[in-house]
Amino acid sequence: MSRAVELPRWMDVALLPVVNLVIALLVAGVVVWLVGFEPGQVLTLLLKGAFGSRAGFSYTLYYATTFVFTGLAVAVAFHGGLFNIGGEGQAMMGGLGAGLVALAAGPHLPAALTLPLVVLGAALSGMVWGGIPGALQAWRGSHTVITTIMFNFIASALLGYLLVNPLREPGNMSPESRAFADSAHVPGVHEALAWLGIDWPSTPLNLSVLLAAAAVLCTWLVLWKSRGGYALRAVGFAPDAALYAGLQPRWTTLMSMAASGALAGLVGVNEIAGVHGRLLFDFVAGAGFAGIAVCLIGRSHPLGIVLAALLFGALYQGGAEISFEVDGFSRDVVFMLQGLIVLFSGAMAQVAAPWLLRLWRMAGGGRSADTKAGA
Repeated sequence: MSRAVELPRWMDVALLPVVNLVIALLVAGVVVWLVGFEPGQVLTLLLKGAFGSRAGFSYTLYYATTFVFTGLAVAVAFHGGLFNIGGEGQAMMGGLGAGLVALAAGPHLPAALTLPLVVLGAALSGMVWGGIPGALQAWRGSHTVITTIMFNFIASALLGYLLVNPLREPGNMSPESRAFADSAHVPGVHEALAWLGIDWPSTPLNLSVLLAAAAVLCTWLVLWKSRGGYALRAVGFAPDAALYAGLQPRWTTLMSMAASGALAGLVGVNEIAGVHGRLLFDFVAGAGFAGIAVCLIGRSHPLGIVLAALLFGALYQGGAEISFEVDGFSRDVVFMLQGLIVLFSGAMAQVAAPWLLRLWRMAGGGRSADTKAGA
């Protein structure tokens, strides 16, 4: 019989993820050393590439913006007792919604009207794509893990068909739409800072980072400061008790998946309207699945998700720096590090918990935490 250790809240939310991260880095360092590289050099270059310059930090924030959206999407569904692994497809549909609005409204409306419509189109498209699996589980009993996986494939096929046929730019052999009008372009941070007289390197980082910050704040307010958020967490924690208390688990399931899809759909604003300026096929590039890891590391809390998104953004940008600076170093090593972080923060998240609890008790901190017997 296994025993799940219940740590004090601050240790579970803050200390345990840090310890798991350190363990993952140590194991990764051993693997890097075994394949013939110097772990200290690799770590130094990773930090330098991610945070050592304004351009590198901007790229880190750009990647983190996308991971914040997908991490929040997984967290909202998780608090509702659901496992949404369809962030990839929901982000694709968000990009499609943003692209269709940009193509239709961009040539005719000013940026002050076009950009809010682009954001709304991305959120609504992702919301619909997330809400359908939610409705299927609520009223038909179809498990969201299965339906969201299948909806990823459907979204990919639909987007591919549209980009190969009706949306493809005439004369262009690549599966992509025509370029958006300037009014549908989310300004880059370097452009916004230039308006203030501040010189900043030109990078993909755009004002969608402010949208991500707003999404973090709104998610926290809704989940912990509103009646709807309380109902969602109550249904996720104890659906039978919530039903007995007069809540409506079916509608809560639908709303949590719809909100989750809307957050994932906002990836389209960052990538399609903020960077590429046209609708592409592979703009998501695995960010939906990375959001699961971001949510796990961040313990499903908005602040933790921000920190985890920065970590993954640093891995993406720092890994690129290492591959340029170290001969023979492959980005596959960075993916290995991501996998180790997911392993120790997800499947093995509780391995260090008994040791932390023992040290906490030896230090005489607080009351002894209880342990609960599990299967």
